[in-house]
Amino acid sequence: MPNNPQARRAPIDDVDRAIIRALADNARLPNNALAETVGIAPSTCLARVRALQERGIIRAFRAEVDPAAIGLPLQAMISVRLRAHTREQNESFRGTAPDLPGVLAVFHMAGSDDYLLHVGVAGPEALRDFVVDHLTTHPAVAQTRTNLIFEQIPGRRYLAPPR
Repeated sequence: MPNNPQARRAPIDDVDRAIIRALADNARLPNNALAETVGIAPSTCLARVRALQERGIIRAFRAEVDPAAIGLPLQAMISVRLRAHTREQNESFRGTAPDLPGVLAVFHMAGSDDYLLHVGVAGPEALRDFVVDHLTTHPAVAQTRTNLIFEQIPGRRYLAPPR
C-alpha cells in the first residue's frame, strides 16, 4: 500500500488499463511480451508496472489453482450471520475464517449476512462436516446458509474503462 493516498487515487490511463488487463489474463507474461502487447517500449512497460505496484493498484501476482485438481471438487458459498455485531465477534470470526480448511475466500458483507465464505471440499460429507465442525460451533456464528456452486464463470476482468 502506498504511503501517499493521493498517488493511489491518481487516474490511470489507457496504457495502464491495457497493462492491467494483460496481467489479469496472464500474470506470468514476460515484460517484453507485455510491452509488445500494449504497444510500448519494454523499459517504459517495466516502469509502469512498478508504478502500478507502488501505488497499490497491482497488489499481487498469484497462481489460479483448480480446486478439483487438488481434491476439492465440491465448491459452495456459505453465508454467515453473526450473533451480534460487536467488534469482538467480528474480529473473532474474521481472524478464524481464512484459516479454516478449504476456505478459498472470505468476504465481509453489508446486508442481511455478515460474511460469505467460498469453500472447496472433497464431497457432501466434507461440506456438512465443515459447517458443523467449524461454523455452527463458532461462538460468534448465529446462522449459516449453504449454496452449492455448479460452475464458476470468470468475469471479464478489468476490460472496460471506469464510467
